Amino acid sequence: MMPGELRRLYSIVRVLLSYGLDELIPRMRLTLPLRIGRRLLFWLPNRHRKMPLGERLRLALQELGPVWIKFGQMMSTRRDLFPPAIADQLAMLQDQVEPFDGKLARKQIEQSMGGIPLEEWFDDFDIKPLASASIAQVHTARLKSTGKEIVIKVIRPDILPVIKADMRLMKRLAGWLPRLLPDGRRLRPREVVLEYEKTLLDELNLLREAANAIQLRRNFDKSPMLYVPEVYSDYCSERMLVMERIYGIPVSDVEALKANGTNMKLLAERGVQVFFTQVFRDSFFHADMHPGNIFINDEHPEDPQYIGIDCGIVGSLNKEDKRYLAENFIAFFNRDYRKVAELHVDSGWVPADTNVEDFEFAIRTVCEPIFEKPLAEISFGHVLLNLFNTARRFNMEVQPQLVLLQKTLLYIEGVGRQLYPQLDLWKTAKPFLENWLRQQVGLPAVFRALKEKAPFWAEKLPEVPELFYDGLRQHKMLRQSVDKLSDQLRTQYVRQGQSRYLFGIGATLLISGTLLLVSRVEADIVPAGLMAAGIVVWIIGWRRTR
Repeated sequence: MMPGELRRLYSIVRVLLSYGLDELIPRMRLTLPLRIGRRLLFWLPNRHRKMPLGERLRLALQELGPVWIKFGQMMSTRRDLFPPAIADQLAMLQDQVEPFDGKLARKQIEQSMGGIPLEEWFDDFDIKPLASASIAQVHTARLKSTGKEIVIKVIRPDILPVIKADMRLMKRLAGWLPRLLPDGRRLRPREVVLEYEKTLLDELNLLREAANAIQLRRNFDKSPMLYVPEVYSDYCSERMLVMERIYGIPVSDVEALKANGTNMKLLAERGVQVFFTQVFRDSFFHADMHPGNIFINDEHPEDPQYIGIDCGIVGSLNKEDKRYLAENFIAFFNRDYRKVAELHVDSGWVPADTNVEDFEFAIRTVCEPIFEKPLAEISFGHVLLNLFNTARRFNMEVQPQLVLLQKTLLYIEGVGRQLYPQLDLWKTAKPFLENWLRQQVGLPAVFRALKEKAPFWAEKLPEVPELFYDGLRQHKMLRQSVDKLSDQLRTQYVRQGQSRYLFGIGATLLISGTLLLVSRVEADIVPAGLMAAGIVVWIIGWRRTR
């Protein structure tokens, strides 16, 4: 481990201990060496004893930087795993991270606009941030040209070195896991860390976020389910994003939603539909859907509409991944665990020699208890833990390309649990997936493929005779090349056979001459002649191999 990585590791441990988070280490025999090491190697006291545990955890993650804040944001959505005192504090990491000085934000905006004073482009700029998160913070203003209300998002200063230091440390630790844990290689920790690093670095480029938002807005244009604010790309740069200001109720404010008369059941169902539409229809999904990035339009509570912001992290799946996931979901919904097991084997995610019957029984044991229950009674954390143990038994590999999808699923569950605990997730998702699969097979899929390929074939049709002729000519040339190669191989085979025969004769003559020379049965000239003849035959045999 490099000195810089050691310093960062010590800094992380120091922060965690200064906030007394060693209290989270369970007192059990397995953790005894860790607790003893803490007492022997680290004498740092808890400097915030008067604060509750949830607040200490939030402040520690906030002090450690964006990599840890992202982790806290994900944990904040799992209210089934944490008590309210901790979950409420972690929820503040979504948009209430300690802001940086608004004067620095103003300076950064002017630098992004080519050094021109901010007042040349914007009116009513508020030096106090509207919201502040792990990567950036947001200020309000108005476009000078149109008077439209906007928000300006700016990247935190000096954030890149902190992220790179943490990611180097995480990659180092990930490299150790395969050697330290029996199934560490199966977990593919380095690939997972590299995927996480890529998403974080992509989030630092606000031009990428602008492009993502424009794409997502186009995908849901005039949709009653999701609205994405307009991006003013003429003002955007790598470190600044300008977009329409939206007004709505935060999705986490359930009491305000109910007071507004929101149809909570329809809202929860539409959340599931939005997710599956993004994944399976568009192959382009918002992968940072924590409650801080989701608002609800308050104008039509009986027909609720989501408002999505912060599109810095998006995910996509290829055709094979989508089909594999859809068939798995359908098989789960139908409780066809045999099909689930076979799909895992066919995809190569578990070894080909896996006993399908045993795998099917293991999946059934984990998943059967969760069906026909409302969402409030299902702990996906518990299910995932059981599935993880099942994966260990059958050497299933972690798939890095699905890490974002898995994280988004956790977010969706957390939001759905808050909005409408009685939501039947399976009943909502199953019709969508069945309809999608029907569109991928049969005559509709054939007609759609023909329609999509029609311009290409129309362009290539005049070239068909020439392509046909070229194909025949190439086939003839290939045939001639194959015949020539076959003749060469046949000749080479004959020459090698002759060479082996001559090598055998040469060896016989050499051995005979040597024996006669040793026994001195004949005159010396006879053995010498036999040995010379053997050498000559060997040379001839060697030349036949060339």
